[in-house]
Amino acid sequence: MSKTVLVPIADGVEEIETVSVIDVLRRAGAVVTVASVGDGLQIKASRGVNLVADQHIRDCANQTYDLIAIPGGMPGAENLRDSPELTDLLKKQKQEQRYHAAICAAPAVVFQAHGLISGKATCHPNFANQLPNQDDINSRVVIDGMCVTSRGPGTALEFALKLVEILYGQHKMEEVADPMLAKL
Repeated sequence: MSKTVLVPIADGVEEIETVSVIDVLRRAGAVVTVASVGDGLQIKASRGVNLVADQHIRDCANQTYDLIAIPGGMPGAENLRDSPELTDLLKKQKQEQRYHAAICAAPAVVFQAHGLISGKATCHPNFANQLPNQDDINSRVVIDGMCVTSRGPGTALEFALKLVEILYGQHKMEEVADPMLAKL
């Protein structure tokens, strides 16, 4: 059964984190919607790569997703944090006990700013002091209930594969990871 995933993007998001999540989840069979929180569908990522969204975030407002996955990068995480439409979607996601995930700066800049972290989490070391619970700050991927967080570009593939495992199970995760030569 296909799972639905929303990956919001904004100017300044981190390329590796964004594309890894989109690519790996699509390999698993997820229906991934890439939504821009900016004025247009095309954004310029943190290292100058242009990414094109499938639709605008306002067109996602009445949709339900199995997972919303937030890339990091600066100022991308700030741009995502400042989107009222995305904030509403994220709060609804948490309230309905659906998966929400963030990597790099996004756990601190987006999730913490909107009260979406209630327990353990990790993020990029430059933002770790913003998280109230420091117990798992050095972990590569942290799962706390329906909230999944990760550290940065170097953990992006592991993060994406963990999202596959959460949505589809270990067998599907291994099925996706093996041809990619990903070691877990």
